[in-house]
Amino acid sequence: MTTTVTSTAPRAPQGRGVSGGEPDLWCTYAAVRTLAWLDRTDSVTDPDGTAAYLAGRRNTDGGYAWSRGMLSDAWATFYCTQGLRDLGRPVRDVEGTARWLERTWSGDAYAMLPGQAPDVWATHFSTRSAVELCGGPVPDRARLLDWLGRLQCAEGGLSWSPEDARRGKADVRACYYGVMAWRAATAGGASGAPPWDEEALVAWLRARQGEEGGFRFAPAAEVPCLWATYRAVGALAALGRAPRDPDGCHAWVMGLRGPSGAFVRWEGYDVEDVWASFCAVGTLKALGAPLSPVADAVTARLAELACPGGGYTYREPRDAADALSTAAAVLSAGPASPRPAEVRWLEGCQLPNEGGLMYMPGRGSEVRCTLWALAAGAFAEDRAARRRIAGWLAELQNADGGFGYWEGRGSDMVSTAAAVETAALLGGPDGLGLDLAGVLSFVESCRVPDGEAHTYGNVPGSQPGLRPALQAQRVRLLLGPEAAESAEARDAVEVLLARHRVRSGGYAGEGNRVPDLLSTYEAVLAADRAGLALDTGHAGAFTDRVRGAEGTAWSPLAPGGGGPLAECLGTLLARRLTAGPGTLPALALS
Repeated sequence: MTTTVTSTAPRAPQGRGVSGGEPDLWCTYAAVRTLAWLDRTDSVTDPDGTAAYLAGRRNTDGGYAWSRGMLSDAWATFYCTQGLRDLGRPVRDVEGTARWLERTWSGDAYAMLPGQAPDVWATHFSTRSAVELCGGPVPDRARLLDWLGRLQCAEGGLSWSPEDARRGKADVRACYYGVMAWRAATAGGASGAPPWDEEALVAWLRARQGEEGGFRFAPAAEVPCLWATYRAVGALAALGRAPRDPDGCHAWVMGLRGPSGAFVRWEGYDVEDVWASFCAVGTLKALGAPLSPVADAVTARLAELACPGGGYTYREPRDAADALSTAAAVLSAGPASPRPAEVRWLEGCQLPNEGGLMYMPGRGSEVRCTLWALAAGAFAEDRAARRRIAGWLAELQNADGGFGYWEGRGSDMVSTAAAVETAALLGGPDGLGLDLAGVLSFVESCRVPDGEAHTYGNVPGSQPGLRPALQAQRVRLLLGPEAAESAEARDAVEVLLARHRVRSGGYAGEGNRVPDLLSTYEAVLAADRAGLALDTGHAGAFTDRVRGAEGTAWSPLAPGGGGPLAECLGTLLARRLTAGPGTLPALALS
């Protein structure tokens, strides 16, 4: 076997990615906030459509989601409401959002979802939402400040949670989020000193600046980048401090301007994307530097990233490929029709500082995207890249044993299952440095207390569902006999499938009335893993209902043409009906 070595130089992916040309919430917030900083919100492309896009993420529980149909979370809630406020648009039913935020309060800090463990990402977003949007205060400021104080590592930097602080996992992003949560909870810092050794924190942040002028996330980070620089300089500014070399920082940021005059994230990168301009303008603002020299160029570049009908993506919509859609195209085509250009593009999503693959290049590594890309054949013969992924995966594991979508985010079942499946594709999970007992402990913490046998939720304390229950059984099977005997797991899967089987075909995520594509895919996958016979007529009746001339729908009640991910799952299910067990890849989504 030939072993290739993939470069992780900061360059945009080569090959051919797949783009849906649709807006993205992260990108939309970044574009609108950048224009607000530049006092250019009158330049927002299609402000009515963009406001409708943001408002349309609101769920009936009062929170907001990354896309329609997903659960509300703190990050999406902050981005949607802040974006609407930057546009000068009203935020509907703020009281309902305040009630939803209260459900995410753990007693000490905020979680991303109700029932999840709190982390500093969520605590920052929800503290600011509670105070700036809902009029505050936080439920218990003293306990919040105590929790924030316990984020400090021995070296001086802040970490994602008190548990991570004890593990010494400091990061400039955690520093920024912790400092900004403290400021929001204390009227901009006016009502008390920071709950940390401030001099140690400032020294740790300043030490992240390199001789070239930019900042790194942490001591082990490979190269400086604009994301790390913005968070470090922003945290220092919020403490009333400056970088060790502010002039060097300013010169380094201005040196990252591309041909259009907008910005790239790393030196040598060749796409001026929305996040780079967001971080560059945020850094210049925190430095107290004038924004007028870059305002026209950044505004013009952002206009090129606007999507028809409102919202923004990270680069020109026709070229704004993402890892999930690209992997879906490869998997849908199948082994008989290889798509090497798409696989090459996926491999380009492994960029500096993080070993996993990014959803969109220039963002941050995500565990589900890494799983999909490996399932599609990325890095099949690249041992060095696979070792980087394995190392990243081990670092991603949380203190509670589970995994979140990305570094520092609280654990959930779908991410934990994705991580274990990724480890299996890398030859593990044994031997990759994962705490397997911790994985099992987290999975068992998601078991629903006093519920029927084999019931699990996505996070501890959440409502039970078919998908997290089947994901739990898949994890237990992958961990081996010490976690679950095959007969025990087989019985559990059999009970779950019977409980959620829909008579007309397919499986429902809750109850047994309305089947959906994600749950049916999980059901067939789990049945195969457990060695259960598949009723192909029952599964085929479902695939016939959701697949049509307009494409594959997410459920028989949803409109056809659910997009590339739905098309991929529908195609793989249909293929499984003729190809037999063992042909479905584990493609976790929710």
